[in-house]
Amino acid sequence: MYAHYPEKRYRNTLEFLKKHISADERILDLGVPNPFSEIMIQEGYTVLNTRGEDLDLELDHIRKTDATVVTAFEILEHLVAPFNVLRDIPSDKILASIPLRLWFASAYRSKTDPWDRHYHEFEDWQFDWLLEKAGWEIKDRMQWAHPVGKIGIRPLLRRFTPRYYLIYAERPQSVNSTSR
Repeated sequence: MYAHYPEKRYRNTLEFLKKHISADERILDLGVPNPFSEIMIQEGYTVLNTRGEDLDLELDHIRKTDATVVTAFEILEHLVAPFNVLRDIPSDKILASIPLRLWFASAYRSKTDPWDRHYHEFEDWQFDWLLEKAGWEIKDRMQWAHPVGKIGIRPLLRRFTPRYYLIYAERPQSVNSTSR
């Protein structure tokens, strides 16, 4: 299924998205337009992106959205305060993925791009807790490994150790009517 997408994470994420979100819902995708937001559009979804603003400090675009769904694919780990974003999303549904913390590897930090680094690398229970504390109820989750084509102990461990974590969550109705 979806074999024409080159990366396993794109195939898994698209299958999960289609399982939970119909193409007639409007999506706010956190982050600038990217390969996966283009895939969602190709698959018939209406997708708007944030504009590249610092989401730790500038939440107006998120707070004012009329999208029924927010997607946050591998962006929350780059924020100092992802709780603030998650709490202030006015939509009733969220799909979010993060790279999981790997006990055998350091947190990701680009050597060339000062913005491309992970402030957080969560374990699954930590991400669940963050979402629940921000008022979300997790309805479904998925994890998968991400093998790399290299030789060594770390590449071997990557074949078996889950690297990506994807959730679908909704706001309980009592939260929707009282918090916003």
